[in-house]
Order: sequence, then C-alpha cells, then structure tokens
Amino acid sequence: MSKEKTYEQLYTETIPSVVSVYVTPRNVAGRARSGAGSGFVYDREGHVVTNHHVVSGSDEVELRFSQGDWRSGGVVGRDIDTDLAVVQVADLPEYANPLPVAADEPKPGQRVAALGNPMGLDGTITTGIVSGTNRSLPTGNGFAIPDTVQTDAAINPGNSGGPLVTLDGEVVGVNRARQGDNIGFAISAAIVGRVVPDLIADGYYRHPYLKVSTLDVSPLVAEANGLAETGGVLVVDVRLGPASGALVGCEAVRVLRGREIPVGGDVIVGVDDRAVRSHEELMRYLITETHPGEVVEVKLVRDGRRTTEPVTLGERPKNSGHDGVSVIVE
Repeated sequence: MSKEKTYEQLYTETIPSVVSVYVTPRNVAGRARSGAGSGFVYDREGHVVTNHHVVSGSDEVELRFSQGDWRSGGVVGRDIDTDLAVVQVADLPEYANPLPVAADEPKPGQRVAALGNPMGLDGTITTGIVSGTNRSLPTGNGFAIPDTVQTDAAINPGNSGGPLVTLDGEVVGVNRARQGDNIGFAISAAIVGRVVPDLIADGYYRHPYLKVSTLDVSPLVAEANGLAETGGVLVVDVRLGPASGALVGCEAVRVLRGREIPVGGDVIVGVDDRAVRSHEELMRYLITETHPGEVVEVKLVRDGRRTTEPVTLGERPKNSGHDGVSVIVE
C-alpha cells in the first residue's frame, strides 16, 4: 500500500479509466428500454470489462468516458456464470489507461474504493475496506460465483461492472451486487484474470465440471456420517454426469436432531495438492486452476479410509442451472 496516496489522488489517477456503459435493448413490445452500468479499461487494445448482466440482451453499447468522450463498442465476449463481459472500442481516448488487475488476493481490513456511476451519477468513488474474501455469491440463474470479495464500500445500481481498487490503483474485483447495508460483493481479480483473456480470445469461457452435488461437513453432518472431523464436502449425488463416476454418493438419509442428513457418500478433502475444507474452496480451485478435460486427483475419505481417485473434468453445459459442484445447504 502506498503510504502517501490519498483517496483524492487515487480518484484522480483511476477515474479516467472508468466508463459508463449504456445499452438499449428491445423489450417484447418493441419499445426501447435503456439501461446503464459501469466498466473499466482492461488493455490498450480497447477492451473494457463490465458485468454480463449490464450488457445482457445487447451486442452493441455506448461508452461515456470521464472527460465526456463517447465511443461505440461491441460485446466481444460474455460469461453468465461469472457475470463478466468484455466490450471493445476501436479508439480509446488517450487519457483512458488500462487499470492493472491484482495478482494477489486482497486481505480483510485492506482499504479499497469502488469506482463507477451509481444511480446515473458519473465519476463516483465510495470507500471502505475488504470485509472478507472467498465468498460464494448466489445469482438468479441457479448457480453461484465463487471467490467473490466482500466489501463495505457502497455499491449501488449503476456501480455494476466498475472496479474495486486498492489504494495502489490495482483492481481486486469487479463490482457486482449489494446484499444489504454495508455488504457489497465484487468478482475477484483471480476470476477476472482467468476468464477475461478467454472472453477476448474466444468470446466465451469453458467452465470445468465435476458433476456432483455436495454438502459441507458441519458438526451435524460429521456426526450423522460417523466422521471424526469436520471440514471437507460430502458427495451427496453423483448422477449429474459421467465425470463423477469415480465418486460415491449418498444412498441413505439419517434423521438427527430433527434434520434429515444424507449419509454414506465420499468426503472430498482435497484436489491435487490443494486442501478442500468447504464448497467455496472446491469451486475456487476448479475455476482458477483447472480446465475441462483435465484429470484431477480427488482426495477422499471413503468408509473411514483416505484414498485418491482420478477424475476427468467435463465442461459445464451452457445455462446448466448449476455450477458443476452444486452445494446443498442444511
């Protein structure tokens, strides 16, 4: 963190790279309906990162830069499952420099700023801290975005797609949603760094697909399954596809303290050399470290013994309605 840099300096240096994104899709009645969000300059080739939901339903958008310049842009890539999209313009204004995407995960308590155009108010900065990392953010499409950054910086309608930055001006997230007072979420830099290059190159991102449903091993789940330790994820259902054939799901239910708990399945405690203590950790590893078609070594507890099974990852079907490792909540 730069000790000398103030929020005023941060704003001056970064706001020229932040844009307003305007779309005009057509509704079913044929009448124009306008919408707006935010975005930020990703590279000198004119690529601008924003949210998928900001540009949903439109292939062409209008971008307004901080000094009032307008540019038309085309949507060159989109991924509904991470809510990311890329727009390209032919001629960036000279003052609109790319913002660097952070290589490291931010730390809880680290100061950050959300930049964008909330409520149609251009060039806004709100400040706060990183409240937490590696959150799983449910969406309206039946899946969850892993590895999101939680912040208390105000994120309001119109902020979506804008950058969440450190005091050094590095992007640690793409603003997405407000879930309540002082609770906002941003798609992490790790996912941006993984997904956006593919959106630029191919127009889409291929998600790895383990094809199981899971339940975090809480104390209640551990007790019902006779497990000595909590942590890891219980494999509940393996009927989602062939990639899960090496794993064993639950075939019975035990009622414990008034709750029905699935029992008898494998417990995933690691993948390759990465420990897995929760659904969020499993999803983060899959999306940031693996690709469809790769073979991963899944470390398991099966019938009280540790074992390892090789599993070939599939590719998540588009609009599948679940994330390939569905989570079941008690």
